[in-house]
This record gives sequence, C-alpha cells and structure tokens, in this order.
Amino acid sequence: MGPIRAEVEIDVPREQVFERIADLALRPSFTDHFLTDFHLTRIETTGVGAGARFRVKAPLRSPWEDTAIVEQEESVQIVERGSGGRTNRIANHTVWELSGGSGLLTALRLSHWTEPTNPIDRGVEVLSSGSYWQERAWREALRRLRDTLESDLPGAERIAVAGGNRYLTGIP
Repeated sequence: MGPIRAEVEIDVPREQVFERIADLALRPSFTDHFLTDFHLTRIETTGVGAGARFRVKAPLRSPWEDTAIVEQEESVQIVERGSGGRTNRIANHTVWELSGGSGLLTALRLSHWTEPTNPIDRGVEVLSSGSYWQERAWREALRRLRDTLESDLPGAERIAVAGGNRYLTGIP
C-alpha cells in the first residue's frame, strides 16, 4: 500500500520539530487518534534502535504493528521500519523529512508505505481502503503536531517502559 504522503509547515525551528518526532515516547501525543496502546520496546526512546509496538485503528486488518528507527540524520531525516498485520508479515516503512524554510518555518514531509507479500494481505489492504484512511490519519497527526509545537504549551506526556524507572535509578 502506498506510499502515502502528508506535509505540514510548522512555525518553530527544525531542531525542535526533530526532537519531538525522534522521541518515540512522545509519539502518542499527536498520533493517539489512530495509533493506540503504545508500548516501547527498549528503554532508550530516541536514536537508532528505538522502537515501539502499537495498535492501528483500521478496518478489516490485524491491528498490531511495530516500528523502529533504523536511520537518523540529525534535524534532517528519520527512517523507520517495522512490521505488522497478520503474524507480523507485512513490512512497513516511515520516512520523516525536515527542511528549513524562511526564518523559523520548518517543512515536515512524511511518507509511509507497507509491502504486503501474501495475496490475502494485499487483498485486505485493497478492500480496507488503507491508503485513503491512513493518509487522512497521518495528515491529522501532522496538524496536531504543528498545533502542539506552535502553541507554547508545556511538553507532551511521555510514555515509559515498564520497570524502566528501576533500571534508570539502579534499584534491583
């Protein structure tokens, strides 16, 4: 399916936008309308190797997916790969690209696509109108991200790994 694309211009410095999207613990703050039940897969929530598992609110398909950051170019691009669908056999890819505009304006472009190899999975993707639904959801997520970053409100609530506080404080 896809790729689907969504774009938004955000009136804050590129580094600030990058910091928000690169931290998977903050991802639910702008995607929770269609990606729910986030679980981090490691204690470090940023950088190459950071990952999460979540539910996708989509018709007709298996809801669980995961993603992990596989490439990161500071303040320019984040590449994520994962899998989902029935028995985690559908590969998914997400690319976040940032570019500076005039002054503080940051252009954020998102591309997301899946690669179903099984004929049943391809059929489900076509029947569920996945591209249209996901494109709308990602556009809404980028609008929510823009509104949050431009509003000067306190930072978003972070999710954490269960037991991570004991690890970070050294409590056995």
